[in-house]
Amino acid sequence: MQGNLNVLATGKIGRLLWDYSVPAVVGMLVMSLYNVIDRIFIGQGVGTEAIAGLAITFPVMNVSAALGVLIGAGASARVSIMLGAKNHEGAEFTLGNSLTLIVINACVYLTVFRVFLDDILVAFGASPTSLPYAHDFMAYILPGMLIMNIGFSLNNVMRASGYPVKAMVTMFIGAGCNLVLDPLFIFVFDWGIKGAALATDISMSVFAAFVLVHFCRKRHTLHFTRRSFRLHWPIVAGIIGIGAAPALVNLASCFINVIINHSLYEYGGDNAVAAAGIFVTFTSLLCMVVVGMCQGMQPIVGYNYGAGNPGRLKRAYKLTVLWGTCVVSAGAVVGLLFPSAIARAFTADADLIASTDHALTIALSCFWVVGFQIVSTTFFQSIGQVGKSIFLSLTRQVLFLIPLLLILPGMYQLDGVWMSFPISDLIATVISAVMIMMQFRSIDRRLRVA
Repeated sequence: MQGNLNVLATGKIGRLLWDYSVPAVVGMLVMSLYNVIDRIFIGQGVGTEAIAGLAITFPVMNVSAALGVLIGAGASARVSIMLGAKNHEGAEFTLGNSLTLIVINACVYLTVFRVFLDDILVAFGASPTSLPYAHDFMAYILPGMLIMNIGFSLNNVMRASGYPVKAMVTMFIGAGCNLVLDPLFIFVFDWGIKGAALATDISMSVFAAFVLVHFCRKRHTLHFTRRSFRLHWPIVAGIIGIGAAPALVNLASCFINVIINHSLYEYGGDNAVAAAGIFVTFTSLLCMVVVGMCQGMQPIVGYNYGAGNPGRLKRAYKLTVLWGTCVVSAGAVVGLLFPSAIARAFTADADLIASTDHALTIALSCFWVVGFQIVSTTFFQSIGQVGKSIFLSLTRQVLFLIPLLLILPGMYQLDGVWMSFPISDLIATVISAVMIMMQFRSIDRRLRVA
């Protein structure tokens, strides 16, 4: 199946979604392992304060991820649409322009982070206790952020251009390195939290090298050419336009984390911030599975949208919603039934285990609807409906969650923070359902006219 794009227009949707989603899901889980492995080893090897410090770095990492997704998600969607429309030259220019944009973006934001690191961490909720740990981690992880953006962004393009299995394998290579280096640097070399950062930097470098080598070979569907690196503004606008929605999700997560960290520290101290770190790590793992399914759906939807086959893209969307809902529902059940077991994977501290147990019981109560939201947002992104994708991206995390985080803690203290998540999930789901039904009606009208 590698490099065979015709199957996207003719193959059975269920089998296609399986073939493209499984490598993507595995790849996203592997990517999540970078964070999960770091947090488990840091929690067990350094302590509760270190977990709190790591939680403070989430907003900074989200900014980096947002700027990477801005290019990577936009480029992969544009590549799928262009290949579906048989515009191979446009797809090739999109590839080259995406790498140029990644480097420019990273140089700008890394310079800002480097100069104002402590000020940014304090603004994001670092306490005098957690700041040293957050600073140490970020100081060593910053150089690797450019490499992360290159690796993950171009890995998405690799998948979209017909190489889903190879995209998965390259991510396995990087995660395998991280799994070996993390305990070595933290426990054997006794480098603490900076050891986790260095392990991630090295692992990401290995991962990115494999991805870059793929696109340097002319025998592949897409490859780098000298002229493709020169920025073409229509292509840049197309990449950024589509990538804006998932990028805004990550940026929104950044500001949400800032509000959450301040609220948690005010009502529960570093212990509550650490509990949030465990909660975010667990839910991110579940969401990554759904995001992987969406990455498998994206080339199918994008290609068939470009080729004028709306019936196939609707079928791909519905199957992805079904699978995604099953995943987050199963994860929510596990989190609600065994919250203490999840907490013990990260810490042996009894107070932190109790705090995490309480947090998961409230925050996961409506988590089963999140899969539908993620898939719907990606669907609009995949067909180039930028405005709708951006709006849907912002409903849960900005339009609803921020007001709830500002209101409910004043009424219910720490519980108010955790209650904000299920309430915003339910409201955003209703909005998503209405927008999807309207979009499908529009597609049906277009079919009747045709």
